[in-house]
Amino acid sequence: MFVTGKPRRFLRLDGLVLAVATVILFSNLHQHWWLYPALLLVPDLSMIGYLRSLRIGAATYNFAHSYLAPGVTILLGWRVASPLTIAVGLIWLGHVGWDRLLGYGLKYDDGFDFTHLGRIGPTRRRDSTKS
Repeated sequence: MFVTGKPRRFLRLDGLVLAVATVILFSNLHQHWWLYPALLLVPDLSMIGYLRSLRIGAATYNFAHSYLAPGVTILLGWRVASPLTIAVGLIWLGHVGWDRLLGYGLKYDDGFDFTHLGRIGPTRRRDSTKS
């Protein structure tokens, strides 16, 4: 159910590369630097879906934490020549990269702690004490 071993380490390394790349690309847009930290955690607002149900929470979280929406935002910004829109998309994509680096993956409907990169949070700690 979860990615383990070397593939998991490569996926986390991919997250590092993505996060660093977005910072470098953002720096070339000549936007205000305060924008990056100000917007970096905005995708986590998608967790509000968990107030409704695990299924809806996982769906809203996964939408905000996949590459699709920030990628479309970047392409839209490029298409309409809007550096600010590109910057927002890069920050969003950077958030996804930082999350992957830290081991926060896409969510399963079983609960917030169940991700494609393995369990996170208190559930993970409880499982590791059983072994």
